[in-house]
Amino acid sequence: MHAARTIVVAVGLLLGSAALALHQEPQTAPEITFETTELAAGLYMLEAVGGFGGGNIGLLVGEDGTILIDDTFPPFTETMLETVSEVTDQPIDYVINTHYHGDHAAGNTILGPAGALLMAHHNVRQRMAEEGIPVGPEETMPTPKEALQVITFSDEATVHLNGQTVRAFHIPEAHTDGDAAIHFEEANVIHMGDIFFHELFPFIDTDGGGSLDGYIAAQKLILELAGPETRIIPGHGRLATRQDLEASVAMLEKAQQRIGALVAAGKSLEEVIAARPLKEYEQWSWGFISTERMITQVFNALSRE
Repeated sequence: MHAARTIVVAVGLLLGSAALALHQEPQTAPEITFETTELAAGLYMLEAVGGFGGGNIGLLVGEDGTILIDDTFPPFTETMLETVSEVTDQPIDYVINTHYHGDHAAGNTILGPAGALLMAHHNVRQRMAEEGIPVGPEETMPTPKEALQVITFSDEATVHLNGQTVRAFHIPEAHTDGDAAIHFEEANVIHMGDIFFHELFPFIDTDGGGSLDGYIAAQKLILELAGPETRIIPGHGRLATRQDLEASVAMLEKAQQRIGALVAAGKSLEEVIAARPLKEYEQWSWGFISTERMITQVFNALSRE
């Protein structure tokens, strides 16, 4: 197993991808841990708690090997691996990245050289190879060859491991242009990556190929797949249910309808913000996507249309 090391996080470290970076630097080093929830035999959700150290991670362990769905920033990768070591003493054999942002893929720089087989949609590898890995506001890091995916897919790929059918399938033009959702079919668990922020306003990375319409369509697609007992791992936020995802779709559709009506009436962005079209969802505001920024995202998308 990877040896545990003490992680010293420098004051002022930028703790977000270009998609999820905070607009302020931390004044003290964050205390990041990973909370483990067992969802089925050998299948776990790892949730980063205590700071913005990354997104939620899926973990499947067993005699056939160990697979991660997403990883985290390098400063927290060893902390994550310490958590994994509490479940298994096996190394990480496979990693599937749901998209290319640093809080979900920058740990490839550690796991790839350590021997993990990296997988993702073709667009994820292409962006990481050509643009680097987003690790801060307007900041990227070069992607070493060992951190690039060895296996890519266009529509879907399936891994058969530890009694689970692990199906990764492409979701076009949602959070980015390379999103994948991961369905653990026997366990009835779906990892949605950042096409779902649970009770948090989502980030739609239009520069990375995402779109408002695509984001809503992606969530509706997962609703068709999920049943009443399905557990859903969001990219960020608590473990969720189909009902929670329905609430997210309702918020997005209300935002599109209400802000769309104001745009059609010729209102400026400042006037739309002042009208508080998302007032019943203002508790979904968080460090990167405030209510104002959520309105701005939707306003800009509808104005372009």
